[in-house]
Amino acid sequence: MSDSNFPIVSLSAFEAASGEERARLAAEVDRICRDTGFLAVADHGVPEAVIAAAWSRAQGFFDQPVETKQAARAPYAGYPYGYLGPNSEALAASRGVATPPDLKESFNGGPLRTPPGLTDTEALSFCYAETIWPAAPEGFRTAWQEYYQAMEELAARIMTLFAAALELPDDYFADVIDYPVSALRALNYPELAATPAPGQLRAGAHSDYGSLTILLPQAGSKGLQIERRDGSFIDVPPIPGAFVINLGDLMARWTNDRWVSTVHRVVNPTSADDAKARRQSFAFFHQPNWFAEIACIPACLEPGETPKYSPVLSGPYLMGKFRSTVK
Repeated sequence: MSDSNFPIVSLSAFEAASGEERARLAAEVDRICRDTGFLAVADHGVPEAVIAAAWSRAQGFFDQPVETKQAARAPYAGYPYGYLGPNSEALAASRGVATPPDLKESFNGGPLRTPPGLTDTEALSFCYAETIWPAAPEGFRTAWQEYYQAMEELAARIMTLFAAALELPDDYFADVIDYPVSALRALNYPELAATPAPGQLRAGAHSDYGSLTILLPQAGSKGLQIERRDGSFIDVPPIPGAFVINLGDLMARWTNDRWVSTVHRVVNPTSADDAKARRQSFAFFHQPNWFAEIACIPACLEPGETPKYSPVLSGPYLMGKFRSTVK
């Protein structure tokens, strides 16, 4: 797979279109989501200054000494936000596969606002828990929150595109994503100073848990791969000026597997030069409201077909998946 054949969708073109052209663009998105569940979104309108500020502050954070980063660490295993150092997580465990811990570190932050009147203790202690902010670099929190807000708005626009692709009203998802329990993760894959253990990757093979993920890989970086139907993996190229979007498990459940939550991974560098280079990325995991019931969309059932999955609540489903990966 290369830049020339990786599916790229212009969000601004869809939003400006009407009639047959809008329907054509929506149908193309439906085809992509049935095929791989991975696409790039260009012409998204997110200001470059917002992206650059978040990127530089994240890089500055990861460049700090370990003891400085540890001051913002998650206070206990299973706490969702703050710094997670190396050997903290094995993503393949979410699929029941035992592997050594992933070769990465991350900083994680949660929603910027809490629904008024929320009293559910699990929601408040998990998805709406406090983000543990680092003291440095200067401007980190502001840049992070501006990027998070931009991603939340972008995700809502993509969900409108997805509604059109499923031939649903544009606002079909609106009332279950007005207080999403989304998380933003900055990832750093350090240079490989030692030979990885057998089966150890930068990020083990997994599918994401929510509705969609908005990924910003480092320019020119390698390693992200998606699994094809025959079990082989192919590379996903970073697309200049675009975000890489992949569907999550909840979107597959919503659509009765009409759309694919594709397994993906980040493999280790194969050349000595690449092994000496770090790799950075941002991943925004869009997740419907805590109490949103994810049940099969009736329009996704063929005549006589029954739903493959029982309904689940978005937040508790996410909490169970996340805690299965923590070492």
